[in-house]
Formats: sequence, structure tokens, C-alpha cells
Amino acid sequence: MQPVAYLRHAASLDHDTGRHPERRERILAIEAALSERDWDGLTRMEAPRAPEDALLAVHPQSHLDLVRGLAERGGGPIDLDTVVSAGSWEAALHAAGAATHMADLLLGERSARAAFCGVRPPGHHAERGRAMGFCLLNNVGVAARRARDAHGVERVLVLDWDVHHGNGTQEVFEADPGVLFVSIHQWPLYPGTGGAGEAGVGEGEGYTVNLPVPPGSGDSVFLSHLVHVVAPLARAYRPGLVLVSAGYDAHVDDPLADCAVTDGGYGALASGVAALGGELGVPVGVMLEGGYDLEVLGRCVPLTLAALGSDGPGLPDVPCDPLSDEARARLRRWWPGL
Repeated sequence: MQPVAYLRHAASLDHDTGRHPERRERILAIEAALSERDWDGLTRMEAPRAPEDALLAVHPQSHLDLVRGLAERGGGPIDLDTVVSAGSWEAALHAAGAATHMADLLLGERSARAAFCGVRPPGHHAERGRAMGFCLLNNVGVAARRARDAHGVERVLVLDWDVHHGNGTQEVFEADPGVLFVSIHQWPLYPGTGGAGEAGVGEGEGYTVNLPVPPGSGDSVFLSHLVHVVAPLARAYRPGLVLVSAGYDAHVDDPLADCAVTDGGYGALASGVAALGGELGVPVGVMLEGGYDLEVLGRCVPLTLAALGSDGPGLPDVPCDPLSDEARARLRRWWPGL
């Protein structure tokens, strides 16, 4: 059985956000928990810097120059939520580099069955020309573009289960049918995007799928969306790679949102995605996004990794929630097999 690759880099600790929910202790908590398990089933790898062409496939030069220049001047705020320090550009380069290397491992070398990028800053709020929401570069977007540009993958599925809508990933790919972007997120909540009616533009219409859920939503709703919406979409789309923007802030104990997913729910989500990848015969790559309770991260990231590395129970047997029924009906305009 092939191992799960865990990509990391010490530069993640040098992105200094001060007294901020998205802080270096998140990585320390995850790695302490994995160390207690002797990194069982994992192959640790150092994430390289992202090559410039991989960054330019997602972001314009002006955006890269802005973030790099601010770091070189010692840092400063980009907005009320997003800060750059002297070490942030190097951290962002290695976070995006983890994404590119993950795509290379899974699609080029094919030396791992799955991969997890335990790096920061996160990325799914970063738009092409705008850093926001704790994010500087859109890491999962870089991975998707790398899969297509360097490895010839025609279709990539990006599942975002962070409690906040992945507005940046949506903006990058909203006109692109080569990426099917599916986001399960609390609504209403920051950043205020991700309404059910947002479905992509132009040739990309129908390839942006937003599945907003109300505050208090827990395992049953998230898993129903996975089983009854995401899985049939994936079977119809036939991606060559599945990517996950994995936030752990929909957890009942997270301080920044109001959903109620449990440890077991996250384990089941990961098991389901791993099973879906196996069914489709494609690898699965996971990028760390949000999640701001350190104990939750220390429990749920190892559960995710264990699920990625096992031939577990597969997609969970859960009833179809009314929200999933509504989504299926809405999406049949583009996906008549739902």
C-alpha cells in the first residue's frame, strides 16, 4: 500500500500574525499530534518553493509583487483580517510550493496514494489579484492549475469543506469548466459570497456548485451533501484529480463559526472522499485551510490522514437531507443525472 505524503516546511512558522486566530500554533498542534503517533503511515516531505510560472498561472505579477514587497519592507496589514510579516512571503512560497509538489507527486511520480499539505498561510480566500481572509496565495488553485498545465489533467474536482466560502477559488475558476468547484459552507458568514445561485459564468456555468448550510448544521448535513450531491457530480464529471480545501472550522468547538460537525464527522468526510477517489481511480490531495481550535486540529487532522491512508468503510450510508434534495433539483439544469 502506498503511503500518504505529508508536505510541510518550517517557513510556515515564520508567517507571524501576532494575536490572531490563524497563527503558527496551528501547525505546531498538528505536528505534535502526528509526532505522538510516530507519523504512522505518513511520508514526511519538505515543501519546495513554488516555481514562478505556477504562481503566475493563478495570480498576476502585480499581486505577487505586492505581497513580496510588503514582506520585504517588514510587513504590515493588507486588510483588517490579513497581515503580512517579514517571513510571510517565504511561507507563502512554500505553501504554494507544497501544492505544486503535491500535484507532481500524485500525477507525475505517482509515489503516493494521497497527500496532505500541512502548511500556512491558507489560501482559499485569495482571489487572483487580492489577498484577503487570512490568505495570501490561492494554494489549491495553484495545485489545480499545476495538474492541468504540467500533467495534462483535463478536469479537476475541488471540494471545499471549510466553514467559510472559498470565494477566491470560485473567482479563479468561475469561467473554467476544467475545474468543478464545490463548496459546503455556513451561510450567512464571511466573506458573504457563496449563495446557492452562484453557479459560474460563461463556459464555466454549472461548474461552480455552492451548498450553503445554516448555522447549527452538523455531520448529517455535511455528509448528506458529500454522498448525495458531491459523489454523483464527481461520477458525472470524471475528474483526473480530487483536491480538498480542508478547513476544520465547521467543528462544533471552533470559535469563528456556528456549525456543529464532530470529530467523527470529519473522519467520515475524509473516508468518503478517499473512497470516491478510489472509485474514480484518481488520487486525492488535501490542502489545510481554516480551523482555529488547536485541540480540534490535533484530533481531526490525524483522522483525515488515517482515512486517506486506509481502505475504510467508503461513502457513509446517510439519508438525503432536504438541503441536498433542494441542491440536486437546482443543479439538474446542468447535471440532469442528479
